[in-house]
Amino acid sequence: MMNLQQFRVLLAVREHGSLTRAAEALRYGVPTVTHHLGALEAHLGTALVARERSGARLTELGEYFATEIAPVFTRIDRAERAVAELRDAGTVTLRVGTFSSTGSRLIPAAIAALQRRSAVRVEVVEAEPTEVLRQLRAGEVHAGLVYHLSTEPGFIGDDLVQRPLISEPYRVLVAGNGPLAARAELDLAELAEAAWVCSRNADEASDRVLRRVHRALGIPMRELMRTDDLAMIHGLVAEGLGCALTTEGAVDADFDVVLRPAVQDLGERRVSYVTLRDAAPPAARSLGGILERVVAERRRAVTGVAAP
Repeated sequence: MMNLQQFRVLLAVREHGSLTRAAEALRYGVPTVTHHLGALEAHLGTALVARERSGARLTELGEYFATEIAPVFTRIDRAERAVAELRDAGTVTLRVGTFSSTGSRLIPAAIAALQRRSAVRVEVVEAEPTEVLRQLRAGEVHAGLVYHLSTEPGFIGDDLVQRPLISEPYRVLVAGNGPLAARAELDLAELAEAAWVCSRNADEASDRVLRRVHRALGIPMRELMRTDDLAMIHGLVAEGLGCALTTEGAVDADFDVVLRPAVQDLGERRVSYVTLRDAAPPAARSLGGILERVVAERRRAVTGVAAP
């Protein structure tokens, strides 16, 4: 029966041109090299190595056999490195939960960077932040990209590790060719008749902000539609059918829409990368570091100033 040691001996003889030098390279004794060669030649029923005064060389059949088996070791070496990487990464498949708007701008670049240096596969699960946190705590994902309001510091919880990535103030999204676009600042008290495009999830952060502001003003909030489809949201606003609350990073430049600040305090949306405090695989922590660099590089590209 053939084995890898026999193959390694044959390739070492071809490389070094001597049984003695092949034995030294493999850290074997010469009798061990001779034994493995003899067993391989007996199995194949032919001489693979010709011994000469100056050393040893492969016969024609030996050369053919060596050429055929050499790629096997390339694949074995690659597999060994991959297994070592996956062992150190703590998982074969890293599952990441994320929301669509900012997530679609950050996650792909971070995954590409991770997979350039690791054999870990990445699966992305799209969900709203509250669902991402549930999945994380249930062990359904290893990490998540979430957002929360600046006024809700306890949203993430002490059982998770949070890496803050982006803080963006909420603004009012209005039609670029409408009358509201001409104003430098909007007073929601004057928009009592405006209809709002809201999230399908009534607990979504922007919806909570709108409800809070309308309650404080003592006016009802009119809903035009509930949807999480960003294209639909932008299309409705661009046609002047309603307004939406969002941040700069979620605006689609393909639509004729603009953002305007409000007189009222709308707070900030804070985007964070979160993992379980005690059970995050190393690959999840690595992806978090990559996301921080992606955000810093993009901020530097826009402002020319490195992130703090």
